[in-house]
Amino acid sequence: MIKAVFFDWAGTMVDFGSRAPVIAMQAVFDAAGVPVTEAEVRAHMGKAKREHVLAMFEDPDVQHRWLTAKGKQPGPLDADHLMIGLEPAMTEAAAKASTLIPGALDVFQALTASSIKVGSSTGYTPTMMTEVARRAHAQGYEPATILCAGDTSEGRPAPFMLWQAMINLGVWPARACVAVDDAPVGIHAGREAGMWTVGLAGSGNELGLDAEAYSALSEAERRTKLAKAAEAFVVARADVVIATVADLPSALSIIADAMAQGLVPGSNIVLDASITG
Repeated sequence: MIKAVFFDWAGTMVDFGSRAPVIAMQAVFDAAGVPVTEAEVRAHMGKAKREHVLAMFEDPDVQHRWLTAKGKQPGPLDADHLMIGLEPAMTEAAAKASTLIPGALDVFQALTASSIKVGSSTGYTPTMMTEVARRAHAQGYEPATILCAGDTSEGRPAPFMLWQAMINLGVWPARACVAVDDAPVGIHAGREAGMWTVGLAGSGNELGLDAEAYSALSEAERRTKLAKAAEAFVVARADVVIATVADLPSALSIIADAMAQGLVPGSNIVLDASITG
């Protein structure tokens, strides 16, 4: 009944903790003389990178620091200037953080073996994605389509990348498709696209821990942090919330059962992340 699954990249299938965008963004802002915090970067994760920068410019604290350092408020031209440095910084950081998240390959292989098509979208530009996609392919992960920032007129939370991915794979209707993302903005895009949505609370932006730090958590600590991270996905009205992509089979079973009952995306059938964590 499920025809296709569309995955995000960083924090979803590669780069446990979605660390690369934070590292690159902080480095570029530091070079411009306006340091930013990890929380300020993560507040807008999942957007296309230029839109990400512009969204950070709307933060009053970032505006104040920029005004102090530059003598003026930041604007679109400043975003363009930062993108000159961000493109190579992101390309390098993303390439270094392209290891598949545990369970990602097994899930991908199981989906393709079940004739469920696999596509993807990302806030990275095509340049940023080139080496990531190559390294992922070397590890066995090769989605049938990759939509990047700039490939459609708008990025997330607009649904255009997901719709274009559906067209590229020749699948419809949207209610037979699933969008999987580690950031609430990706859940918003999936909902706008009319797809079922699955939020990943453990491996991505909301928790922000790399694989080693995540594994070092005690069971009690992990459950507490996952429950807290899951709140953002519940607010975004994800259909299902799980810990990592390794738990996706249970999420897809819940969605398939909901579909069999005649339910549609947005029915608020939520699996608590703390259960699968």
